[in-house]
Amino acid sequence: MSAQFGRALAKMGIRLWHSKPGEPAGRGKIERFFRTVRDQFEVELLTGVETMAELERLFAGWVEQHYHRQIHSETGQTPIERFDAAAANTPPVLPSADAVREAFLWSETRLVTKTATVSLHSNRYEVEAALVGRHVELVFNPFDLTRIDVFYEDRPVGKAIPHVITRHTHPAARPEPEPDRHHHAASGIDYLGMIANKTDDQLHQQIGGEPDIDYQALIETTDPDQMPGQYQIPTNPTTNSTDPDSTTIEEDNRP
Repeated sequence: MSAQFGRALAKMGIRLWHSKPGEPAGRGKIERFFRTVRDQFEVELLTGVETMAELERLFAGWVEQHYHRQIHSETGQTPIERFDAAAANTPPVLPSADAVREAFLWSETRLVTKTATVSLHSNRYEVEAALVGRHVELVFNPFDLTRIDVFYEDRPVGKAIPHVITRHTHPAARPEPEPDRHHHAASGIDYLGMIANKTDDQLHQQIGGEPDIDYQALIETTDPDQMPGQYQIPTNPTTNSTDPDSTTIEEDNRP
């Protein structure tokens, strides 16, 4: 497990459980879900998906309109019905938008030098003089190393002021790969696009009430700290325009 993944789990209050070696039954549920995704979602990708945001929009529509509404052979219920029944007794506690954003930032620990500076991947920053000789946590968006938040003993102590910037992205931050132009021939029926548009319409029409999935807004689209690949609801599903008041969507943790 990477340090960044461990930090995200800790910030979200999630405990990671690994299945026991030699007991594959412990991984059966998630592997069955992945098989369903391959057999029912991936085969419907008729054309190249240009961005991660578009892929997330299609996947969210497929989950909401198809997967959550199929009757399970063992329970005799749909996943949405089982979730609603459980939520009626113990409503799920969803993290705030700020908590989600902070959890997926990266961090590294550095020792503050005698000149009240820290280094991060060939970049040098100035921090508070009171931190000289102390280990601090630098929290940042891996795709933008010009903005660094400084924490000491889990408390924020200001921002690191850039002095020398030689690279703007973390060396381990992988850019979004180029789309694969080689795809099977389209059948002419964009099933995923249709159900994704239906989901968008339902979310926009639910004024004054809660949607079936209680999506949380992660970050406003105008925020310069927006992380790549966040889902955004278009104002008009048939165009590429977006609503300034639209929100990004948090992944649902429904079974």
